[in-house]
Amino acid sequence: MRIAYVINSVEGGGAALPVPFVTRVMREAGAEVRVFALTRRDGRALPPMQEAGLDPLVREGGTEDHWQAARWLHMQVQAWGATHLWTSLSRATILGLLVGPHLGLPVICWQHAAFLTPWNRRLMRMLQSRAQLWVGDSASVSALTRTRLGVGEDRLMTWPIFAANPQQPLATPWQPGQVLHLGSLGRLHPVKGYDILIEALARLHSQGFRLPYPVRLTLAGEGEERARLEALARQARIAEILLPGYLERPGDFLAGLHLYLQPSRSEGFCIAAHEAMAAGLPVLASAVGEIPHSICEGVTGHTVPPGDANALARKLALLLFDPGGLQAMGEAARDRILDRFSPDRFRAAGLAIMQRIASGSV
Repeated sequence: MRIAYVINSVEGGGAALPVPFVTRVMREAGAEVRVFALTRRDGRALPPMQEAGLDPLVREGGTEDHWQAARWLHMQVQAWGATHLWTSLSRATILGLLVGPHLGLPVICWQHAAFLTPWNRRLMRMLQSRAQLWVGDSASVSALTRTRLGVGEDRLMTWPIFAANPQQPLATPWQPGQVLHLGSLGRLHPVKGYDILIEALARLHSQGFRLPYPVRLTLAGEGEERARLEALARQARIAEILLPGYLERPGDFLAGLHLYLQPSRSEGFCIAAHEAMAAGLPVLASAVGEIPHSICEGVTGHTVPPGDANALARKLALLLFDPGGLQAMGEAARDRILDRFSPDRFRAAGLAIMQRIASGSV
């Protein structure tokens, strides 16, 4: 097999960063793999792909020139001699479902997004029968793929996008007298709900909530919401809020926290929250995507309804009142994630999918 792995971009974060780990399993199954990116964006996911020997081909184009992108993909995939298309995220999937059948190639669509625009949802539902196989990156996304795209069980498998790293740097317990470090990793985008988090902190302050130790919240990422979040941060007062931008070493960042927060309005798998648990951190998050299936309520963290600042403030107050209890929750979180998302399970799920593709029984 020669698999053309088609992705939206080589932007840092999201579905592009796990590509080296995913393609390693594909290669172990005997496939040749090359990455085809429809646009560059910030290019931060490019070096890890190059180091993995994937020889990514990145189109010089934008995010809206779909006809030009389709022609480029058709030409490049044909020239490389692909036998299969593997697509990731909506734009790549839609174009792959148009180009692949035209070239007579089987298309395998890996789904990550919990949210689809109405137009993308209609297009993908209309085209879904062209795919030989659909793969959800989590049980929650597989369920969404069944219901919103109408994909039958006979063409649907699940391959969680995350493999926990047992060697990941571990968070150190909070000690009395220290700053309590809260943090989150993600784009500064409305979907991440950081405005809701800041509102929750502001509500605690307005209700007279006070702590005998300083609190610092770091939102590590870059995006369109930076100016708005900086303005909102001045209202929170209960915590110093930092926005350092994109971080090259997220594992080190997580190891410096005592509590991880993921107040998203929507998520698919949410790699960052799972990486935080693997680092030994308790997680307070919105009950969206795969997160409520991974957090054991009150044992490894807490979940709240998305967009509910009052519920978030209540759970946050509960955790901040007892910082000494965060360590035990974090240790339980790490044990749970290392068991559910071990490298062996990641590999086995991928090899099962590759075996099915190779057999043609899709």
